Amino acid sequence: MDKITVKDGAEIYYKDWGTGQPIFFHHGWPLSSDDWDAQMMFFLDQGFRVIAHDRRGHGRSTQTATGNEMDTYASDVAELVEALDLRDAVHVGHSTGGGEVIRYVARHGAGRVAKAVLISAVTPLMAKTENNPDGVPISVFDEIRENTAKNRPQYFQDFTVPFYGYNREGAKISQGVRDNWWRQGMMGGIKALYDCIKAFSATDFTEDLKSVDVPVLILHGDDDQIVPYKISAEKAIKLVKNGKIIIYPGFPHGMPTTEAATINADLLEFIKS
Repeated sequence: MDKITVKDGAEIYYKDWGTGQPIFFHHGWPLSSDDWDAQMMFFLDQGFRVIAHDRRGHGRSTQTATGNEMDTYASDVAELVEALDLRDAVHVGHSTGGGEVIRYVARHGAGRVAKAVLISAVTPLMAKTENNPDGVPISVFDEIRENTAKNRPQYFQDFTVPFYGYNREGAKISQGVRDNWWRQGMMGGIKALYDCIKAFSATDFTEDLKSVDVPVLILHGDDDQIVPYKISAEKAIKLVKNGKIIIYPGFPHGMPTTEAATINADLLEFIKS
């Protein structure tokens, strides 16, 4: 397997296929690089070099007890990007991966990044605070923590239903998609996945969004039951200097999988523009 060892000794697993302009995909919680199958195959066929990693504590990377927060996630990405010598890269992040993208681009991306894409992303800040009064109440994240720590196998099965909008009338439910989500989630280390809940809910990406100079595409479904678009996409687009936003009617949080053809086409248009 392809892995690099980062500065604290953790091993980060990655896939690196093809040639051409690099597209680096950043997955969501509690998943792995496998969640990008539909995008990796599509863009490889389009002549791009496609890269995706398993975030520390997730998938096939080291099940770390430390460093499970955004600064270290971004630093890990920077080490992998440098090891692969990626330049003119497009960084695409889904959900938690969107936060990782914008933190990486803001702090480490100078001279290496062409564009950034935030899909169903947790940016700028998910949790309700005094300065973010319309955010998601902390009790919601406490429930996710409690169930991840004590009831992970069943909770991860149940989580797939709102994630993919399978609780909506007329939804075409795929048991294979649900099983694949569960498989990826159960591969991760429980301590790392527990810690990551704080990383995706309580990290404030406001200043990162403001500081990024490269073009940013923001994609979100208006039926996202995990990361509501009004507290994320609609706020993020007002913070970036050079942004474009697309809100998809009826699309769920997991739209890169359930609506791959639409998402891939819009990504390709943005990358080529």
